[in-house]
Amino acid sequence: MKYVGTVILRILTAVFCLLFSVVLLCKEHQWSSVHRKAPYTSSVAEEKKAEFGEEESMERAALAPRGSCFAGIQKPISRTVGSNCLSPKIPQIGVPSKVSKRGSCRLVEKSATTRQRKTSDLSCLALAELPLGLPDCLDADNSSLCKLQALVSEFESLVEPLDRVKRLLHYASFLASMSDLDRVSSNRVMGCTAQVWLSARMDAGGRMRFSADSDSEITRGFCACLVHILDGAFPEEVLRMKTENLGSLNIGLPGSTNSRANTWHNVLISMQKKTKAILMAREGKPLTEPFPSLVVNADGIHAKGSYAEAQAKFLSPDESKVNELVSVLSAKKIGIVAHFYMDPEVQGVLTAAQKQWPHIHISDSLVMADSAVKMAKSGCEFITVLGVDFMSENVRAILDQAGFEKVGVYRMSDERIGCSLADAAADPAYMHFLEEASTLPPSLHVVYINTALQTKAHSHEIVPTITCTSSNVVQTILQAFSQIPDLNVWYGPDTYMGANIVELLHQMASMTDEEIAQIHPKHDKNSVHALLHRLHYYKEGACIVHDLFGTEVVERIKEGYCDAFLTAHFEVPGEMFSLAMEAKRRGMGVVGSTKNILDFITERVKEALHRNVDDHLQFVLGTESGMVTSIVAAVRKLLASQKSSANINVEIVFPVSSDSVSRTESLPSSNGLSAGDLTSLSVVPGVAAGEGCSLHGGCASCPYMKMNSLTSLLRVCHLLPDKESILSPYVASRFDGHTPTGKSVADLGCEPILHMRHFQANGQLPETLVNHILSRR
Repeated sequence: MKYVGTVILRILTAVFCLLFSVVLLCKEHQWSSVHRKAPYTSSVAEEKKAEFGEEESMERAALAPRGSCFAGIQKPISRTVGSNCLSPKIPQIGVPSKVSKRGSCRLVEKSATTRQRKTSDLSCLALAELPLGLPDCLDADNSSLCKLQALVSEFESLVEPLDRVKRLLHYASFLASMSDLDRVSSNRVMGCTAQVWLSARMDAGGRMRFSADSDSEITRGFCACLVHILDGAFPEEVLRMKTENLGSLNIGLPGSTNSRANTWHNVLISMQKKTKAILMAREGKPLTEPFPSLVVNADGIHAKGSYAEAQAKFLSPDESKVNELVSVLSAKKIGIVAHFYMDPEVQGVLTAAQKQWPHIHISDSLVMADSAVKMAKSGCEFITVLGVDFMSENVRAILDQAGFEKVGVYRMSDERIGCSLADAAADPAYMHFLEEASTLPPSLHVVYINTALQTKAHSHEIVPTITCTSSNVVQTILQAFSQIPDLNVWYGPDTYMGANIVELLHQMASMTDEEIAQIHPKHDKNSVHALLHRLHYYKEGACIVHDLFGTEVVERIKEGYCDAFLTAHFEVPGEMFSLAMEAKRRGMGVVGSTKNILDFITERVKEALHRNVDDHLQFVLGTESGMVTSIVAAVRKLLASQKSSANINVEIVFPVSSDSVSRTESLPSSNGLSAGDLTSLSVVPGVAAGEGCSLHGGCASCPYMKMNSLTSLLRVCHLLPDKESILSPYVASRFDGHTPTGKSVADLGCEPILHMRHFQANGQLPETLVNHILSRR
């Protein structure tokens, strides 16, 4: 009986499945018959014929496959307006927001000239209520969003990735090829793996007309979809579209999802940039004044703007200065460690001298001390430090820790070379910040490397401390939270970086567990949410250079450089950080340290060389302008090594605020300059032509770093060894003092640095630091 019952059950199941299949086939036949009908009623067809002409109206009569959002559209789709795509799941433009009676709905459009609503009956299936949040498809202002929603629905109905790719390739066949006249560099879309061209114009009715093309069929499919959505839209529709609206169009091949998604976003950004430019020209408004920039190619360096000319002046250094420096360095066994933010003249000479003397290193502050140790091991008897005072202090302390107490360390000025961040951490307010931290155990102080050794020592005595850099700060904080339960983390002194870390963690909290695990494997949504209220940051410290990248600069970047590669140091204000993070999400940006920025630029150049096609790469440099020397040197080296005939142009853009550039043409003579004249100046004149600092905060280049001159470097080197103590004001400080509890400042100040080095080498906080934190409970 049990066996008979099983057989009967299987028979009933088979019958049910058969009946269900018949019902589905009937429904599909009904849908197909509707789709095969002309997509417009006669009245609408007449309007279209009047707008497009009889020949083009006939071209639009052919149908794409059933369910396709290109139903009723044929080449060239780049001229389509208000397509009546019906999706089996979600309606598009021309589909009702509600159904008046079964089998009937209303089509609404706005005339391009009168902008008046027109309605006509459209035969269609009875449709369910629209999903919550879908734009009102009876409003022509929302037609693009409606078409996008229908396209999203269509691709979501295709479960298999391969089916989505096939549909995308099908859509590529609808895209008319662009002529050679339009496939030019000015129409190239940056940031796409394949070559993509986009042109735009505005028709007599004020609608945007787009055409696009690519050398990749899949990318042509992307372009076809975007042109379908936005061609024929009014400018406000184009500008209203958000890149996140495209997030649901998840069409990709295994291993290339990110690059494919970037195509959607980067083409849309280019569409919006071209739309803005056309609008401004039509309204008679001047285009946004371009930032100064340097263009590097195989033929050399070309400067655009006086500021860029000032930067480029020393990229080809005086050979006599180079030879003089190399001679004295080699004769006296002197090594040089310099920061990326050096004056262009100094960096130009150092970069050239590196080819003849190996003991010259230009880097960020963290690597400077490591390089000095390597130079000492190689036999250098003196180290000259081109940076601010805390850098020379760190070099001195690390050399002592490594057993090279007899190696001399020299600064480049007999005056104090300060730093706004280091000064902020030395303020009594920062000590109060740490005293508060000591009352909430367990606590860890994460201090930025750009602080004085004395600050690190005193901080470590109040709260267990580890140093960090802009490239490892996020990982340091996440690891600390994962390793020590209920930990409070106190970050300082850079306010902007602290705020950016908080914003980044809030963004992580909205990610999936899988995405969070890619950033840090020990965290998920729950752990990130739990740590947010236990992260504190100091709110009264900022770098005067990165303070420059505020509202004015960000708005100008949005207007004129939204399709460029965007680089930003982690110390920039929140507006610039958010802009760079958005660019990073679509593969067009980087946020991090100076080295992260340099690596990002060189990787993009390598990719362009590998593609072996003419290209123009534009990078907005969101950090101190002194970085340009190292960037140009790296780019020129890559271009010189290319074995192809491709013409690659690399443009470095300086987003300099208009109130942070020295204006010298109308200044009174030095003899007649009064105190009143000084207060009326909008800038403090910089140390080199075209540079300066705004009285309201923000500098085009760091005035402290520029105290390291080539003249001073040569003078110090020539006077070594300093047997007569002429250079005593230039000697880097060695801290022989003690903290209030009697500990050595030098030894205690180095501990946070050594903790960081352990973390970088092992991926975990050292056990000594963890025990120190837990002992404070």
